[in-house]
Amino acid sequence: MDERLADLPARQLIERLATSDPIPGGGSAAALAGAIGAALVQMVVALTAGRPAASEHEGALDEIRLTALAAQSDLLALAELDAAAYDAVVSARRLPRETDRERQARDVQIAATTREATMAPLETARRAARVLELTEQLAPIGNRNAISDVGVGALLAATALRGAGLNVRINLPYLADDDPLRANAARELDDLLAGLDGREHSIRETVAGRLG
Repeated sequence: MDERLADLPARQLIERLATSDPIPGGGSAAALAGAIGAALVQMVVALTAGRPAASEHEGALDEIRLTALAAQSDLLALAELDAAAYDAVVSARRLPRETDRERQARDVQIAATTREATMAPLETARRAARVLELTEQLAPIGNRNAISDVGVGALLAATALRGAGLNVRINLPYLADDDPLRANAARELDDLLAGLDGREHSIRETVAGRLG
């Protein structure tokens, strides 16, 4: 791609996702959703810190802010990395395969690029899970006037986690049977997704309780 996704105006980015070009796709969209969730966490921290009611939580709030800032940066980078990784897969699949040597070289390149295209969304899932943890920490102590934003941040983080998981799983069958990433990624993803429905419900309950 000629332009960084993070540098595109929102309308242009959305319109680009709507085209027949598969790059960027769902993996990048998941990472961007996670980055927006992390940004909302930072916003709520900014609206909470320094208020008398939050005086006992200042240390925790600062840690949440810094962690969210790092996650936002990482997820924006992963949106670019995911797009580049899938672009490499597409290029590898277009390599010539007329001779045995060409087919062998093509297979090697597809395997290598598919591995990278699996690692990118797996890393997105890890970062999104961290953002979700931050919303869990922030929901009970964040400014009540912005508590709905914590809820939105949690929903975006969970969506990013689930979306990244789908992009990991679609690539796993194309990895070599003896590639340890095939089993390790599936196992780690199961761990990251375990209990996600319950965690979402718990955050919604906390947010709803504080909305009243």
